Amino acid sequence: MNRSIPQLGLGTFRLQGQQAMDSVRNGLELGYRHIDTAQIYGNEAEVGEALQASGVRREEVFVTTKIWTEHLAGDRLIPSLKDSLHKLRLEQLDLTLIHWPSPQGAVPVAESMQALLEARAQGLTAAIGVSNFTNALLAQAIDAVGAANIATNQVELHPYLANRSVAAFAREHGIHVTAYMPLAYGKVLADPVILSIAERLNATPAQVALAWSMAKGYAVIPSSTKRENLAANLGALDVALGAADIAAIDALDRGERLVSPDFAPAWD
Repeated sequence: MNRSIPQLGLGTFRLQGQQAMDSVRNGLELGYRHIDTAQIYGNEAEVGEALQASGVRREEVFVTTKIWTEHLAGDRLIPSLKDSLHKLRLEQLDLTLIHWPSPQGAVPVAESMQALLEARAQGLTAAIGVSNFTNALLAQAIDAVGAANIATNQVELHPYLANRSVAAFAREHGIHVTAYMPLAYGKVLADPVILSIAERLNATPAQVALAWSMAKGYAVIPSSTKRENLAANLGALDVALGAADIAAIDALDRGERLVSPDFAPAWD
């Protein structure tokens, strides 16, 4: 891949219309340089508009989108990606992911990965990867295109769902992990362990939770509609957790998965 994935990004899940534009605009003004969207979010056009209006140079922003399940077939993936590029007003994505594995394996992993590789060869995206892949599915992706061609596996990951086996499998193969929902929809912000660490470090609970993920080497993509929260989340880059803090947060893992639609794979 051409560029490494910035550790802290701005997620746009559930952001629609003006809200999506405002969040991306505020984020870029505050200094975010990593924006994550997806075809199914229905906000690529708004993200594109905010990017263009920001005045930030294209090469300074790392933009990710994700291919929806309906477009995973070999003959549909590239046309759908071109449509995303049109909406985003971009000539190239920095990273394009398979958003979810094909339900019931209708489209083989290898077919979608080969199409992504072809999209990269055509210059439509600088890097490719996967999202919501189990270890078995990631193994199929590796067999199809090689681990070196898979930039990340983006998965739900937060203090209540450490997703250890998935993170360990990715690390074993030299594949980076991106943590989505890193604050567990805000649930971890009221956790007494995280609150006490935040108080001691003069940080916000969100900064502590994000710093924990980043200390593990993961990228994080929290989202917010509030400018002050966007600004505070950026401050997580300056929070240094000690080994005891990390161990205390590690102990909060309870396998609490918040995102598991009916078409999800059988989780590890």
